[in-house]
Amino acid sequence: MASSKGDGSHSHSYRLLLACPTGLSRSQVTVDFSSSHDRKPHPDPTIEGSIEEYGGYATSSPTEESIGATKICLCLGLTDYRTFIGTNLSPVWEQFLLPVKDDVEQCKYTSSPLGNGAIVETIDNFILVLRRSHSVGEFPGHLVFPGGHSEPEEVGISGHVYTNDKTFTTNLNSKISAEMFDGIVREVVEEIGVPAQSLSDPIFIGISRRVTNVRPTVFFYIKCSLHSSDIQGLYSKAKDGYESTHLCIMPKYELGTAASEMPGCHQGGFALYDLMTKEAKSR
Repeated sequence: MASSKGDGSHSHSYRLLLACPTGLSRSQVTVDFSSSHDRKPHPDPTIEGSIEEYGGYATSSPTEESIGATKICLCLGLTDYRTFIGTNLSPVWEQFLLPVKDDVEQCKYTSSPLGNGAIVETIDNFILVLRRSHSVGEFPGHLVFPGGHSEPEEVGISGHVYTNDKTFTTNLNSKISAEMFDGIVREVVEEIGVPAQSLSDPIFIGISRRVTNVRPTVFFYIKCSLHSSDIQGLYSKAKDGYESTHLCIMPKYELGTAASEMPGCHQGGFALYDLMTKEAKSR
């Protein structure tokens, strides 16, 4: 596991769980989906019971644990929105953390659904950043990279299937891995309005976790074949345009300043992109 806190004034806001500066393709990212990677109930019944107090409606999202170098395997479990609200987004979220340095052990009582984000670069080298709507649940009004999270239903998961059929397990893991890459393309298309055919296949560059609420996000780099001047008009017709109020099309040198207005996990996304660009220059 590659681990760091980043640098500069934002080092307290995020932790890089995994950094892949050279970028990883689809074939280099695999998944191990298992109930053994699900969150564990907190042994204190009062703390565990607080999930019901703060819980909301139920959907499903994967949790994450990461290891890796030039080829990685992400260990994913299953959670739901109510548990996410009741653990990571609870007013007492820190009570769900263990006072240990190991990331997996520290967060084993939290839901921690794995979000996704994309650093999208236009053909004329501008970066696409969104200003979030004030009606969204998390970080309203903040700047973010386009993204969200993949739903288990996208690959037909409604719960764990306990089987000794290795072919079934292998195929399911492959579907989940593919959905990580397909899902972020879908998010960019829906939030920015650009056509899917204008986007390169995503490159996996790492996983950032914000310190507040220990929310992890996997980040990808995507090249867009469109000119920056053509994208603003497409954004006005984006399917999920209601989630944001403004599309910021900015040169790379402004991205560091913009990161100061981002949630910690997205500040980490900028740090991963910065590592990628520095690695490319050093080659």
